[in-house]
Amino acid sequence: MTSPVEHARLANAIRALSMDAVEQAKSGHPGLPMGAADIATVLFSRFLKFDAADPRWPDRDRFVLSAGHGSMLIYSLLHLTGNTDVTLDEIKRFRQLGSKTPGHPENFITSGVETTTGPLGQGIATAVGMALGERMLNAQFGDDLVDHYTYVLASDGDLMEGVSQEAIALAGHLRLNRLIVLFDDNGISIDGPLSLADSVDQLKRFEAAGWATVRVDGHDPQAIADAISAARNSEYPTLIACRTTIGYGAPNKAGTSKAHGEPLGAEELGGAKQRLGWQYGAFEIPEDIRSAWLAIGERGRATREAWQARLAAMDAELREEFSRRITGTPLAGLDEAVARLKRELVETAPTLATRKASETALAVLTEAVPELALGSADLTPSNNTRTKNLAAVSAGNYGGRYIHYGIREHGMAAAMNGLSLHGGFIPAGGTFLVFADYARPAMRLAALMGTQAIYVMTHDSIGLGEDGPTHQPVEHLASLRSMPNMRVFRPADAVETLECWQLALERRDGPTVLALTRQNLPAQRTAFTDWNMCATGAYELAAAEGEAVVSLFASGSEVEIAVAAQSLLAERGIAARVVSVPSLDLFLAQPEDVRRDVIGNARIKVAVEAAVRFGWDAVIGPDGIFVGMSGFGASAPYKELYKHFGITAEAVVEHVLARHTA
Repeated sequence: MTSPVEHARLANAIRALSMDAVEQAKSGHPGLPMGAADIATVLFSRFLKFDAADPRWPDRDRFVLSAGHGSMLIYSLLHLTGNTDVTLDEIKRFRQLGSKTPGHPENFITSGVETTTGPLGQGIATAVGMALGERMLNAQFGDDLVDHYTYVLASDGDLMEGVSQEAIALAGHLRLNRLIVLFDDNGISIDGPLSLADSVDQLKRFEAAGWATVRVDGHDPQAIADAISAARNSEYPTLIACRTTIGYGAPNKAGTSKAHGEPLGAEELGGAKQRLGWQYGAFEIPEDIRSAWLAIGERGRATREAWQARLAAMDAELREEFSRRITGTPLAGLDEAVARLKRELVETAPTLATRKASETALAVLTEAVPELALGSADLTPSNNTRTKNLAAVSAGNYGGRYIHYGIREHGMAAAMNGLSLHGGFIPAGGTFLVFADYARPAMRLAALMGTQAIYVMTHDSIGLGEDGPTHQPVEHLASLRSMPNMRVFRPADAVETLECWQLALERRDGPTVLALTRQNLPAQRTAFTDWNMCATGAYELAAAEGEAVVSLFASGSEVEIAVAAQSLLAERGIAARVVSVPSLDLFLAQPEDVRRDVIGNARIKVAVEAAVRFGWDAVIGPDGIFVGMSGFGASAPYKELYKHFGITAEAVVEHVLARHTA
């Protein structure tokens, strides 16, 4: 344990580096690192289990800087503790192009950053998934391999964002007692005093959600340490509200919004260093302080080595399975399991809603992929995400693989990011496609980070029927397809659903949406192939008789309409081919020769989808025919809706005949 004097000098090193980096960049947020330096110093020097030499050690404690605007706090900590990614040169390149110290922490750029933060509330919500992942993996592999805490440094802004309520409610309900939130309670936001917009008693709020709470002086190292010690022994997740002064040490800007999001300026910076007793030049760290911080970074080496020895001594099968899960290595039996079910599906040719086909696939896939952890935002019977072999996770019972997230789409998506980032799980969560709007911020972060998460989004079109336009997604497919690194699948039958699930499970570099129907669909794939035909995003499902005059492109439930239109056109002597497009975005990412071959040379190109046109011109061209939606839906039985909006085989034929005879 460090003395108060030693503590002050360690904390002031964080403050000095943060002030200097922001000043040099002429951009950034010095106030939080200056105000929260005491909290971070106590946590890292006395409690956090980590080894700077191995930032990815599986049993390390997780530290999430939810208040990502204060990024210089974590960069200073990483640099001082010896993380080789964050050199002094990188500190000096804060917020510059190509640096490992970007404006907000990015886990795919900087080693030692657990998750990308910046959008307020996302860090604390993601940390709930990390804490849940720790308990679930512990239930499967025991204390010898999985025994760590998740710490979060959160700001007033994090706790004002609505997602934080979803997150803390779930964490309290599941009694995730290894989750400890350190609240940088400085009472300041960008506009000025927090009292301008907020008067919530955060301790009472967290208590109501099932948390233990305590308030301490955020500049009293012993009070902070005592609170963390108590939290580590609590039966509940804990909020430690640390009363701090934003911009601590700055002579004029401390305690004001002026310290939040702009450099202090040379005069104020000099005054702050003088007040703190920091008599060193820019970016200068005295050797004794640097050595003390490096010793903190090395302190966990013995603990890590002991853990590695325990892993090595484990039963070989258990050791190999744990390593496979943590590294994300696919299980060898997946291909065989998929092939076996695919044979059955092409033989039986079931008529199923793709949400039901998904459930059929999951009954097999959950056995073949033990790391697959499913859940739903209170729509389990509608999403069909729970199979009979999955037990539910509950407070104190973390051995299951099914998570009832409650009506918390945003919190669910963020927790899924945490489960994936923690390691050991592939999370999949269900809701209606229209509620992707509620989950979108966390989905966007998953795409940005390249996190493997699977969104089972059912009721994917006007085909859901009577619930009407509030529940009928029309723009959502286009919206999600436009998101970089988000892969969207809309399968046409049970076989395509299985193949899309396989592709989602095999994809390790980003998230996947499975858009599934409420209404039943006939089988389209009635011949077995040992390769995954959905893997290029589009393929010829039904060839034309002779040279094709028309190419009909469709996804999901509208493939049935395209196939029917092909038959009607054939009766009129017009040869048409049908191309199934389970993933438009994946198809458009294929090499030009692949796209050209699938699109073909037919004079008339038609796309059929019960959604807006946006995105389809890349396939059919700006003059191509689109049969779909141009506005919102309506409330009626789904077959009536398809007729009302002109999304039928007969309508396709009318459009083609008009173009053919023009």
